[in-house]
Amino acid sequence: MLASVALSQSAPFWPQPAAFTSVAGQRELANVGPFFFMHGGRSSPFLSQAFARYTSLAFPHTASAPTSACTAGLSSLPKIDRLTFDVLDLAEGVPALTSDESYTLSINATAQTVQAKSVFGALRALETFAQLVAFDFDCGCYTLPYAQIRIDDAPRFAHRGLMIDTARHYEPLASIRTIIDSLPYAKINVLHWHIVDTQSFPFVSTSSPKLSTAAYALSQRYTHGDVASIVDYARLRGVRVMVEFDMPGHAQSWCTGYPEMCPSSSCLTPLNVASNATFDRIEKLLAEFTGGSTGLGLTPDDFIHLGGDEVNTDCWATTPSVAAWLKARSMSPDDGYAYFVKRTAAIAIAQGRRPVQWSEVYDHFKTKLPKEVIVHVWKAVTNVTEVVANGYDVLRNVGYDATSWYLDNLNVNWEAVYNNEPCEGVPDALCHKVLGGHGEMWGETVDTSDVQQTVWPRLAAIAEKLWSPRAKTVDSSAAAGRIAAFRCLLNERGIAAAPVNNEGARESPHGPGSCYDQRRRLTSP
Repeated sequence: MLASVALSQSAPFWPQPAAFTSVAGQRELANVGPFFFMHGGRSSPFLSQAFARYTSLAFPHTASAPTSACTAGLSSLPKIDRLTFDVLDLAEGVPALTSDESYTLSINATAQTVQAKSVFGALRALETFAQLVAFDFDCGCYTLPYAQIRIDDAPRFAHRGLMIDTARHYEPLASIRTIIDSLPYAKINVLHWHIVDTQSFPFVSTSSPKLSTAAYALSQRYTHGDVASIVDYARLRGVRVMVEFDMPGHAQSWCTGYPEMCPSSSCLTPLNVASNATFDRIEKLLAEFTGGSTGLGLTPDDFIHLGGDEVNTDCWATTPSVAAWLKARSMSPDDGYAYFVKRTAAIAIAQGRRPVQWSEVYDHFKTKLPKEVIVHVWKAVTNVTEVVANGYDVLRNVGYDATSWYLDNLNVNWEAVYNNEPCEGVPDALCHKVLGGHGEMWGETVDTSDVQQTVWPRLAAIAEKLWSPRAKTVDSSAAAGRIAAFRCLLNERGIAAAPVNNEGARESPHGPGSCYDQRRRLTSP
């Protein structure tokens, strides 16, 4: 019978698993090479690639034969020379909201196994195991801190994301791949790619090739092949890619290549609601990602984000042609806003996708929206309980007390982020309508030079809130030691995570010291 233990810095899992039991002791790991991770059934290229990645992550140092003084402190149980995976479904499709990420990791006196229903559960088990492995520098060997363990784990929320913004600053493909590499370390499984905005349109559309004339530079664009490569790179790490085209606001860049999409040359936004050409171009653009009737688009995810936030309809009211179009239909500018967001949502639905729209869309139009719409709540004024009670699914990144998961808010520290409970104020019977949430890395002040340290380690706080049981994430002070250890782990894996306890996010260390103990500078040096 394994004894239940409380997680602490001595067992620095991040995020915490649902259930963890152990027997005290220390086990040596042997054969820490390419055949340590093994699949017990038929071959799986997906898992083979994952095993190769995690061999490097779990065993970064060169091991040597331990001395007798070292072996004296180890358990008498046999050395662990492999971790065998039993995966029910080896299908290597794309991850989805419905993907089963559960797993059981068991290490006992006779066997070391992972059982998972899908390859994505196997990926999560690999990360958990890698966080257990320790290198003993005195002995030159790898160990586990327990003689026996059992972990039964599954995420609390199915949708756990990070948004990156490649419109305010261009992010090279290498930078995006590095961000994707980091996401599974905290069991984040969605990359929300806010690919265009007011300032630039870096995607090279085949249906509307002049849109990308609004890129910052001709060399700073993404082709179809680029997007497809990012989607597949993410897939192999169990990460979904949800692309956002924010409209009808935040869309001035669309007008550079196609000025007819805007109300006038002097009043560029929102996009021209009075022109069918606007919606024809949107429909063809979205089809490049969804595949339209074929479903074989660049992003196979079930979700596509259509924005809808911060829409000022003054241009519609003051542009004669648009104002006349509205008047002929007895529509106010706000009615035009409703028409636009519902028509674009209908386009996405017809192409087999669920539209995600920012919370203003719900705040304006309530139950007039199709029930397929997912409401992305970023404003504290949005009544989340009302949204889910009215039958809509929700993504969340703001707390009931207005504490935001917007990572560009550099003054919001990890503890405030951690104390943001996704189902606060939502009845238990409706919490399943909260699909999860995101950290949102708006790009006004980040590019390749500082995106990693602005995202991490605060995204880790979001990740644990979305993965671990609610009862295990109520006390940020109890998590302080573990998140410091996790930040060190990120650094060891080449991720430029900033110190945990600085006054502002992404600040550099304030002097010599270990990554485990970098405290907030309260006075000037």
